[in-house]
Amino acid sequence: MNPRRDMRNSKAALFDCIEEGGLRASSSYSHQSLEINEHENERAMEGLQDRVNLLKRLSGDTHEEVDSNNRMLDRMGNDIDASRGILSGTMDKFKMVFETKSSRRMFTLVASFVVIFLVMY
Repeated sequence: MNPRRDMRNSKAALFDCIEEGGLRASSSYSHQSLEINEHENERAMEGLQDRVNLLKRLSGDTHEEVDSNNRMLDRMGNDIDASRGILSGTMDKFKMVFETKSSRRMFTLVASFVVIFLVMY
């Protein structure tokens, strides 16, 4: 058998009819082509579905992480506000102590800071 002749026969079988302005594939070829295309489309759809599911999980995880970070930042803001209030009260007390010219109070304040420092050390 001649390979060129077989090739020509297979080409002729693929394009056996000419219709108005185009080629029409033989029925056996078009049926096989449809099955192959459907199979490829299904695989592509499954791949896309897997990617969509992955993106959905990632976006859900990102949403949870953002919510968690927002709660943590809110707690930190509240803690900073509370410490700012305490620090403001302490500064007001220091101003009051330094405004009074009593050397005895100043000595008591310095001595108490030294004692507290030594106890903590």
